[in-house]
Amino acid sequence: MFVDRVVIHISSGNGGNGIVSFRREKFAPMGGPNGGNGGKGGDIVFTANPNMSTLLDFRYKQHYRAEHGQPGASSNWTGKSAKSVVIQVPCGTLICDADSEEVLADLTIAGEEVTILRGGKGGRGNAEFATATNQAPRYAEPGQPGEERKITLELKLLADVGLVGFPNAGKSTLISSISAARPKIADYPFTTLVPNLGIVSLYDDPTRSRSESFCVADIPGLIEGAHEGRGLGFQFLRHVERTQVLVFLLDPLAEISPKDQFKLLRKELKLFNPELDTKERIICISKADALTDDERKELSKIKFRGEKPVRIISGVSGEHLDVLKRVMWDALQASRNQEV
Repeated sequence: MFVDRVVIHISSGNGGNGIVSFRREKFAPMGGPNGGNGGKGGDIVFTANPNMSTLLDFRYKQHYRAEHGQPGASSNWTGKSAKSVVIQVPCGTLICDADSEEVLADLTIAGEEVTILRGGKGGRGNAEFATATNQAPRYAEPGQPGEERKITLELKLLADVGLVGFPNAGKSTLISSISAARPKIADYPFTTLVPNLGIVSLYDDPTRSRSESFCVADIPGLIEGAHEGRGLGFQFLRHVERTQVLVFLLDPLAEISPKDQFKLLRKELKLFNPELDTKERIICISKADALTDDERKELSKIKFRGEKPVRIISGVSGEHLDVLKRVMWDALQASRNQEV
């Protein structure tokens, strides 16, 4: 099961109390104060784990609480500090306050850590308050309380290129043809119920540099009104936000014309997040293997104002896929150069 959004409760530990104590030994009947400080409460820490791909674990455990610090002891002994609770999440997880929706952290790099809640500081024992004018203080500090928070974890897949299109446009077939991903493929809409990731290499030669590869995400099919929650699109549109290049896959056999498909898809993306309309775009007409020569000629005449030439491809026969991979790579480099 692919889970990409959960709400959990987290609590850091309280600090331990300082204590009031005086040295009492046979040869030191008037010993001074020796009450120790309390230990620090445990923190709540999140770390990005590259081996995780879903937030499913948080469906079964939604409360995380760190332990409290131990109180101080006599002989100036400081209480034991509690260990931090380390919560592992997939790379690409956004951590937000559930009430205010404030973004607290965005973990995108493997091994990256962030402390969301800090444990309470331990209270000072009476030995800390001894002065020349107050040599026998009979008070100590209580430990400071920890913090509590309800947070939202939202996973956004880390992909370089995103495939978008209406249901049954051939996205799953394409990603299975250009990568080792093996999503479910069938001849009916909404076959893809979860996003799929695949690593695309420009060359089949394994000795070539791994830097000449990129990650492609197959996003479940969008429909009109997806930004309002219709169909499956709203649930997965967030995964498109991190991509740098969008490949629009248009179905020439659908009831809606390719031009209208592109307009509707672009509209839905723009309404969900206007920044999506600024990304590098590649427009492809899929299912070339099912087209007649006359249909190919008509489709090749289609032009989109302000867009690069349309490419006719086939995920089944592999037609023009090598060229498409190179175009994806070039668009990705252009996007990266713009960021720099």
